[in-house]
Amino acid sequence: MKTLLIVYHTAGVKNARMAEAVACGAQSEAGVNVVLKRCAEAGAEDVLAADGLILGTPENFGYMSGMMKDFLERIFYACEGKVEGRPWALFVGTGLDGAGAVSSVERIVTGLRLKKAAEPIVVVKDLGPEHVAALEELGQAMAAGLAAGIL
Repeated sequence: MKTLLIVYHTAGVKNARMAEAVACGAQSEAGVNVVLKRCAEAGAEDVLAADGLILGTPENFGYMSGMMKDFLERIFYACEGKVEGRPWALFVGTGLDGAGAVSSVERIVTGLRLKKAAEPIVVVKDLGPEHVAALEELGQAMAAGLAAGIL
């Protein structure tokens, strides 16, 4: 059985709802164990045990959240050279454009040599039904790709 790890941070409700939508979509795929954790709860052992990774962060001050940065710093050296080629994706909740959060996360995962499985989903301002559907589709597509062995 493949494992999909979803790690996210939220200080409010929006990014938690986004993470739940991704997990809901992923859980619709048989043969994939979906693990949903907040940044503070996740560690290198979770990343090393996962076949794929989806990260979720708000954009704070034009950057990823401090908790997402903390998570990535805690796991980086323990995972460096051990997760190369594993698929990853990203979702960002923002009031601006999300570009700073996307680029900051991408710089770090590039160092881990993860393989981008999908373009980031950036939700500006309010989370609407169309966003929830796209997030569910992201989770389902990643899980399906893992289950089929194509990611």
